[in-house]
Order: sequence, then structure tokens, then C-alpha cells
Amino acid sequence: MTYLVTGATGGLGGYALHYLKKLVPASEIVALVRDERKATALKDQGIEVRVGDYGDPASLKQAFAGVDRLLFISGVPGDRQAQHTNVVNAAKEAGVSFIAYTSFANATNVDNMLSVDHQFTEQLIERSGLDYTLLRNNWYLENETPLLKAALHSGELDFAAGDATVGWALKREYGEAAARVLSGKQHNAQIVELSGNAVTYTQLAEALSQAAGKTIVARALDDEEFVKALGEQGLPAEAAQGILGIQQLIKAGDLEVESKDFEEVLGKPLTPLAEALKEVLGL
Repeated sequence: MTYLVTGATGGLGGYALHYLKKLVPASEIVALVRDERKATALKDQGIEVRVGDYGDPASLKQAFAGVDRLLFISGVPGDRQAQHTNVVNAAKEAGVSFIAYTSFANATNVDNMLSVDHQFTEQLIERSGLDYTLLRNNWYLENETPLLKAALHSGELDFAAGDATVGWALKREYGEAAARVLSGKQHNAQIVELSGNAVTYTQLAEALSQAAGKTIVARALDDEEFVKALGEQGLPAEAAQGILGIQQLIKAGDLEVESKDFEEVLGKPLTPLAEALKEVLGL
């Protein structure tokens, strides 16, 4: 059996490879990278490295040759639908038997700036005739780092998402779940909603208080106040607008998912939120 992980030098791909090595022999693992110069450490671990680019169908077909099971980590926004089409078509042509794809929480039931490409890709995979699992990732706790660090400094966790909840978890936990599904050793469902416990920003502030050993107060702001606060913290206007967009997505309830799939895939509980915050912030 041969297992290939795309985005192998990225954060999620790196975590997936780390955990996959504990489940299958390194000699059966292939890492797909765009820049081979960044993959020296992978080679040193006995992992075969192949070069391929989502925008280059020929490179993908060659890289996927002889691969049985593929972890397809979604590309970056932009020309994503065309690139994802290349990946799925190349996998089919190369004879890949199974795809695990990192999608978006509750993808088919929400409509936002992030879900569209994932909806497209899920449908593409479903029509491909290949066996698959859609890994519907909720939200990395690491994504909140700018707000969390500002809260540690000011004592206030600013947010504009109202009382909506998020299923935060650590990126490494998403990577481990992906590795377990890719390995085929656990969970054969076609769709898994990888969401942590449903938590509000007020509850996040409480967990941050516990992690930091000091009181952090949640401060609910409207959109204008939120962007202004981010600017006062030194964030560029474009970055502030991007974070506001995510807050609006959350406020709409797009990350409100109740599911036990994550812990079932991992075979263990997720890291408690306060402990996870310590890990993210180095506390």
C-alpha cells in the first residue's frame, strides 16, 4: 500500500505525515511538494518525495503513479476550483483508489466565501467514482492567534461574532485525524465533521483566563468597532477586514456543528481548550 500526502511541507500536511508514520511504514509514504529544496527533512525520515503542482496536471499524474490512498489537502483561495479539478482528474487517471479531502465544516449546508470551493470539490470527488472521505474541518484554534495575543496584552478578547459557537481544535489534531483516515485503520464514513466542542467567544475568554492565570474579559463589538480595535492593535486594514469577514461567517452560524466524529476518528478526547490555548500561545 502506498499513501501520498499533498502539501507535505505545510502545517497541516506536516502534522499528517508525523502521525501517519506512526500508523504505516515510512517506506510506504510519499510526500508531494512544490519545492523539493524544502523537503530535505522528509527525505531524511525515509519518506519518498515527489514534486507536483496543483496547476500542472502532468506533474500530478506522474506524482500519483502507483499511489493507493491520497490525502488531498485543499489549495489556497484563488484559482482553487481549476486546481482541484486537476488533482481529482490526475488521481483518477493514475489509478488512486481512495481520496481523503480536507473540506469545510458543514460544507453543503452553508454559503460563504470559504465554502464555495469546497462544495465544488466535494461534488467533483463524489462524481469521480473513487472511494473517498470528506474531512470537514471546522476551525484551527491557531487561526485566533492575533485576537488571543491582543487579549493577553489588553485583558480583553475582542470579537464581533455574537453568541455563535465555533468547534475549535488544534491543527495537529486535524492532522492526526487526517492521517488516521488516510491509513484506513479507522473510520470509513464518506463524511466526517471534524468539529470540537461548540464554544462561544465568551467561553473562549474564560478558557484563556484559565490558561493565562489572569482575567480576560470577552468584549462584544459591532463590525465597525471591531475593525477599529484591530487597527489600534497594529493590524493592517486589509488584515482587519479579513478577520472581520471570518467573524461575520461565524456570527451567521456557519461553524456551529455538533458532532462526535472528531473524537471517534482520533479514538480519544480532544485537548481541553485551556490546555490547547497554552500550547498555541506558549504559556
